[in-house]
Amino acid sequence: MPVSLSRRTVIRGLGAGIALPWLEAMGPLTAWADGATKPEQAAPNRMAFLYVPNGKNMADWTPASEGTSYELPHILKPLEAVRSKFSVLTGLTADKARAHGDGGGDHARALGAFLTGAQPRKTDGTDIKAGTSVDQVAAARIGDKTRLPSLEIGTEAGAMAGNCDSGYSCVYSSTMAWRSATQPLPKEVNPKLVFERLFSSVPDADRIKRDVRRKSVLDFVREDSKDLSGKLGVNDVRKLDEYFSSVRDIELRIERAAKLPPAKTPEGPKPTGIPGDFQEHIRLMCDLLVLAFQTDSTRVSTFVLANEGSNKPYPFINVPEGHHDLSHHGNDEAKKGKIRDINTFHVKQLAYLLEKLDSVKEGDGTLLDHCMIVYGSGNSDGNAHNHDNLPLVLAGGGCGTLKPGRHVIYPKETPLNNLWVSMLNRMEVNLDRLGDSTGTLSGLKG
Repeated sequence: MPVSLSRRTVIRGLGAGIALPWLEAMGPLTAWADGATKPEQAAPNRMAFLYVPNGKNMADWTPASEGTSYELPHILKPLEAVRSKFSVLTGLTADKARAHGDGGGDHARALGAFLTGAQPRKTDGTDIKAGTSVDQVAAARIGDKTRLPSLEIGTEAGAMAGNCDSGYSCVYSSTMAWRSATQPLPKEVNPKLVFERLFSSVPDADRIKRDVRRKSVLDFVREDSKDLSGKLGVNDVRKLDEYFSSVRDIELRIERAAKLPPAKTPEGPKPTGIPGDFQEHIRLMCDLLVLAFQTDSTRVSTFVLANEGSNKPYPFINVPEGHHDLSHHGNDEAKKGKIRDINTFHVKQLAYLLEKLDSVKEGDGTLLDHCMIVYGSGNSDGNAHNHDNLPLVLAGGGCGTLKPGRHVIYPKETPLNNLWVSMLNRMEVNLDRLGDSTGTLSGLKG
């Protein structure tokens, strides 16, 4: 007879430990509705925040009608396959990203205020200050339930000091997660290091020795995994094989990236393990995020796809000009078309993540059904540098607490932080206020 497993089961070997995804042997796993009594074996709710810089070409982003029958505009068309699994939210405002007497610096404030709802202090020195971000509020309350309280990742490195935007420290333009008002959490941009954080339990010196031997992390847990497979039912053995294949695929892609010449940037070569192909870099990070949620290694993550104000070119989609330069398009239609292409590229990466999450079966649904994934920017129109009517997507079912598949329009000047408070409540973190919030956000459940 198949054994009964704890949700916290980890298979171990010499210097490695791998958490397992949900298996039937762990018992039934069900979602739960907002306001209902939580089942004893409930699927955990997760939250992730994906940030893209420089706003959007809003004419090609905003649906023309509200409700469920809206037509996907050009930029959102890559999400067609998961149309029923996300909602477009229109009308939310990040007021603390506005100047309020501080002058220029909309890019720094956009990211600094995005998850905090707090006005970043204008400084390029060490006396930085913003506010505690929503992800870290959640991590502080539920982080003890997982091996990692939170996971901060990105694809573009950023300095933690210096002037990056009109007198604002570079930390504001490159950091989304804030443990406290004065403690930003830097993101990890190297997939290899994220992988090691998720799966390795060895000191750095031993990890280097393992790399030299070119062994997979799976080799170190092979005996334990064989013993486990012999005790599982057919469906669980198949699910475990698929999971191990995903882990190995990520390892191989990281190894290939390490063998290629480092991608050159204006600041010099990137660390070993970062793919030269930008899309591959983003998707490796997406895959690692999926594994982190799938194994319940963490339930909270932030992912900065590119730093705010990034002037990264996109020659691989025939846009050789810098993103930030193009965002100041002055209503030039050719430039707006290129911004639309960059925006569409970013949404394609979101589609990749959502489809991957939706492909992982977990209990009575999919991993995406048990997540809340926010994608958006603290700028709306990059040319106008406005922070109202932000471009936002909220994906996932939130364990039955969200009703996706709609375009929801909120009254003008509705605080973005009302959304964050509503999401915290769905993570069983009951909070009345966060930053400049004025309450919770209605309409998320229909």
